[in-house]
Amino acid sequence: MSLIVDIEKRLGAFTLRAELEARGGEALALLGPSGCGKTVTLKCVAGILTPDRGHIELDGRVLYDSKDQIDLPPQERQIGYLFQQYALFPNMTVEQNILCGIQRGGKAEKAELAAAQIRRFRLGGLEKQYPAQLSGGQQQRVALARILASGPQAVLLDEPFSALDSFLKWNLELELGEMLSGFPGPLLWVSHDVGECRRNCRKVCVMESGNTDPVIPIEELFTRPASRSAARLAGCKNFLRAERAAEGLRLPEWDVTLPLQPEQSGFDTMAVFNAAILPDGGELSLRVCRVIEDVDGYILLLRPEDAAPSAPFLRFESPVPHAVGETLGLGFRTDKLFFF
Repeated sequence: MSLIVDIEKRLGAFTLRAELEARGGEALALLGPSGCGKTVTLKCVAGILTPDRGHIELDGRVLYDSKDQIDLPPQERQIGYLFQQYALFPNMTVEQNILCGIQRGGKAEKAELAAAQIRRFRLGGLEKQYPAQLSGGQQQRVALARILASGPQAVLLDEPFSALDSFLKWNLELELGEMLSGFPGPLLWVSHDVGECRRNCRKVCVMESGNTDPVIPIEELFTRPASRSAARLAGCKNFLRAERAAEGLRLPEWDVTLPLQPEQSGFDTMAVFNAAILPDGGELSLRVCRVIEDVDGYILLLRPEDAAPSAPFLRFESPVPHAVGETLGLGFRTDKLFFF
């Protein structure tokens, strides 16, 4: 079973061009910054929005095709959509909200299915409660119970923890992962949090400005990012112009040359993913220009001593403080230098 998406959608000046495949039994992260088109993609898949052209297919069943003029309504797509704010009906009880997701069977059968979901999601005793009387975690469980009660073939998660504090988010993330662990269909998990995606998804599709990168194993996002956007999402915070020179790798913004010979060609940007302070110096000598105390250590802003005042800083995270004006020798892991 797989979910295949190849669509275009224009909304004012914004154009979505999404192409991806999510396979059954595994979670695919759709990762990107706010406004890049992640939610628009989900709404097109769910049938809430209609693409301008393209094709959407689930388990061999065509949900949308612009050429053949196929556009199934949301209730016929067999797709469960967990919205950011869960979208529970405020004037309905927990039991009534879950019953809304059950489309098949008579009254007695629906009641039995709802009772089974209430047991499965540990909602016993809350059947007659309204959404406003529930905690965030309880609301999430009700929304998920309603989705899975409909027997979906695929599940879409739209930033499920975006409005939560870090402690509550962590607990709900554990619960959500446990509840979805046995789901056999494709699961598309939208997020802008790379840590959340790495913990819960096996594959990732990076999205920027309405365009999707190829789907890759999530480990490759950190070992071989395919674009500058992917490198930023993977944790790169330093991007410098780079040129190949006879002596090595020239960084014109700093007017320095590193004794490195990258294998790639045709690049114009170097992304620094990791560097280390070496006691005996390294490839580059940098001066500490500013020290910022952080939660788990210190952020050092560095640049070469002879660099222009307008030259970009190198951001370096250190577990110990250093004095402004101190000179540090930095070494770079060549497998953590990415070129674009």
